[in-house]
Amino acid sequence: MFYSLKVKLDSYEIFIYFKHIAIFLRMVGKYNEYMNENIKEIRKTIILLAFLAVFFWGVISVVNAVRNVTNSVVEPVDLLSTRAAGFMNTTPTIIAQPQTIIREVSSLARLETIQYSLEKVITAEAGGGDVGLLFGDKLLFVAHGRVVAGIDLQKLTEDDVSIREGTLYVTLPQVEIFSYTLDNDKSYVYDRETGLFSKADANLETLARRTAQDEILKAALEDGILELAQVNAENYLVSFFRSLGYPDVVLEFSEQD
Repeated sequence: MFYSLKVKLDSYEIFIYFKHIAIFLRMVGKYNEYMNENIKEIRKTIILLAFLAVFFWGVISVVNAVRNVTNSVVEPVDLLSTRAAGFMNTTPTIIAQPQTIIREVSSLARLETIQYSLEKVITAEAGGGDVGLLFGDKLLFVAHGRVVAGIDLQKLTEDDVSIREGTLYVTLPQVEIFSYTLDNDKSYVYDRETGLFSKADANLETLARRTAQDEILKAALEDGILELAQVNAENYLVSFFRSLGYPDVVLEFSEQD
C-alpha cells in the first residue's frame, strides 16, 4: 500500500513538472513571436530612414549642382555689369553754372540771443492701411535742426530811446524767431519699407523733412525759447549800455502787434 501511494505521488510530481515545462515553453514561444514582430518593425524603420537619407542626399546634390551652374552664369554677368558701370561712369556729376544772380541784398541788425539744437523722429507713410504690405511706402526720418531767436535792432527808432533824470530808457522790439532749419549733414532716413508692388515715393522724404522742420520749431516754442531769448537780451544790453557810461538802464519790450 505504501508502495502504490509513493508511485502515485511520483506520477503526480512528474505531471506537475511537465506542466510547468509546457507553460514555460509556451511563454518562450510568445516571447519569440513578440520579438519577431518588433524586429520586423525595426527593419521597416531602418529601411525608411535609409530611404529618407538617400532622398535628402539627392536633393542636396541637385541644389549644389544648380547653385554651381547659377554662379557660373551670374559671375560673368556681374563682371560685365561692373565693367559697364565703370565705362559709363554712373557716379553723379554735379556742375554749377558760373553765372550767379543776386536777387536781393538786405542789411541786418539782428541780435541773436539763443539757439536751440533739437532732434526729432518723424514717421512718414503713404498708401498704408490694409494694402500697406502690397502698395505702401513707409520711412523713419531722424531730423536734427536748429532754432535761432533774438531781437531785430533794425526795428529800433529814435523814439524808443530816451534819457530821463540820468536813467536810460530803451523800448526794445519783441523777440522773434529768426530761423529754424534742418542740419542736412546730421539728418537722415533711418529705415524705409516699401510694399511688394510699390516703389519709393520721391516726395515722401520731402514731406517728412517739412514736417520735421515745423515740429522742431513747435518743440522750441513749447520749451520757452522766446522767453529765454528775452532774458538773454536784457542781460546783454544792460551790460552793453553800462559799458557806454549809463549805470541806470531800464529796458522795456514793445507790445505785440
